[in-house]
Amino acid sequence: MSVLHLTHPACARHLTGAGHPERPERLPAIQRAIGESGLADLVETSEFPPVERDLLLSVHSAAYVDGLEAMAQRGGGWLDQDTRVSADSAVAAAHAAGAAAHAAEVLCAGGAARAFLAVRPPGHHALPEQGMGFCLFNNAAVAAAAARRLGRKRVMIVDWDVHHGNGTQAVFWRDPGVLFVSLHQEYWYPGTGALGDVGEDLGEGFTVNLPLPADTGDGGYEEAFTEVVLPLGSVYNPDFLVVSAGYDAHFADPLGGMVVTARGFGRLARLLDEAASASGAPLLVTLEGGYDLAALGASCVATLEALVGRAAWGIPDEEPPPEAPSAAIRPRLRAARRQLLNYWRI
Repeated sequence: MSVLHLTHPACARHLTGAGHPERPERLPAIQRAIGESGLADLVETSEFPPVERDLLLSVHSAAYVDGLEAMAQRGGGWLDQDTRVSADSAVAAAHAAGAAAHAAEVLCAGGAARAFLAVRPPGHHALPEQGMGFCLFNNAAVAAAAARRLGRKRVMIVDWDVHHGNGTQAVFWRDPGVLFVSLHQEYWYPGTGALGDVGEDLGEGFTVNLPLPADTGDGGYEEAFTEVVLPLGSVYNPDFLVVSAGYDAHFADPLGGMVVTARGFGRLARLLDEAASASGAPLLVTLEGGYDLAALGASCVATLEALVGRAAWGIPDEEPPPEAPSAAIRPRLRAARRQLLNYWRI
């Protein structure tokens, strides 16, 4: 199976300053890893435009979009202490969101079954009216909005970034058309994503948070998938599946406290690929975090290998630290299942 692989030169022109972890070098590291893995012949590239304004405004307020563009035109500035805007950042963000929209269009039209977006700036922290946490426009939310405009009724977003996807949660907090599931390190930035945060009004039960203890690794994440994420997906039966693929839960990442390996990310991708196949849903994977360049490249290759159905021979051997015991994780998963029974027959 070939995979639609999207990236854009404009994404490299989002400049964050010396020493910033979300740096332009992330994208060349991914492309080098893909080239060295032998996957280049198994992915298809396509040109795409920046996101259309009306689609972007279904996710973000006009005041925020206009303010970000004006800040960039003035030469840049800071949205918060972590989130830099440079002169080309608004264009970069528009192309990152444009990749999400274009991929959704191709997938919904049957032009591909899987897509992998190597774009920046990332998006899952971007709130409807405010960018934060390195994120400007919410690419995963744009993908979901585009798919819904194209007739998809049951969109599921799975966010495995080490940080909670607070922006995506906020966009769909009251929306029963999108099931948002976030697995993230508990008590970590941005401090949101508690187990009891389940959405409101018609959207109650369509937000699912799985905060996991520090040092959760491959085994813990797979257990969370098999006990909660996959049964939930089986009941929901999505007709479009989006993955906010942050790789900062890798044990080498400087901004996380988890111990997932590249092969572990590949396993998660394979499980979601199988779930998408079972429901007949297209699968769109968009890059979020991941700040150790070698780990990022290896993890993206592992994800792509899962999507194309190739064995993980392109992944180097790794020696992660010991992971948290299952006994530390299972109580959280049991609590999550008990809560979900209020809304879903899993």
